[in-house]
Amino acid sequence: MVITEVRIKLMEDNNERLQAFCSVTFDDAFVVRDLKIIEGTKGSFVAMPSRKLTDRCHSCSCKNHLRARFCNQCGSKLDEDRATRDADGRAKLHADIAHPINSACREVIQGAVLKAFQEERERAKQPGYICRYDEYDAGDFDDTYSTLVGELNRGGEGYRTHGPHNNRGTHEVKPYATREDKRSDSFGAGIL
Repeated sequence: MVITEVRIKLMEDNNERLQAFCSVTFDDAFVVRDLKIIEGTKGSFVAMPSRKLTDRCHSCSCKNHLRARFCNQCGSKLDEDRATRDADGRAKLHADIAHPINSACREVIQGAVLKAFQEERERAKQPGYICRYDEYDAGDFDDTYSTLVGELNRGGEGYRTHGPHNNRGTHEVKPYATREDKRSDSFGAGIL
């Protein structure tokens, strides 16, 4: 995979550690958004997109963030020590949504992102600077999407349609019926 684009959204200087958000595009086909550039004790680093971890209330089964002291639904007191801890004893409160599998991949992504971050900082000093972070050209996306769907629908060229599951959860051998096979004059006809 090749990193084909990195977009940076600089944060205002009043943020203590968060320097920027960024998105990384791979092979002009797959984008990962909401990476963060954070100022650490040893310099800037890239944090992968993550979500808050939750658990369920013992009384009502409502989901609550691990930092919550009381249930958002029923108000019951929650165990404050319910988060798992890492080797250093810190509570694990977030989980990565997307992340590199090995350190070499992390270094490639971090290097590209930090290089783009420095370039964006220089551009921001120029008069008339406009952030490109949110500028995704819909025309480019539509063309890419249409091309991909066309490739997937050709069939027999390396892509296989996903068949329905049988009652045991495994795939049936027969392929999906085509639209022509499903046409009828009954209720709901034409929805496909």
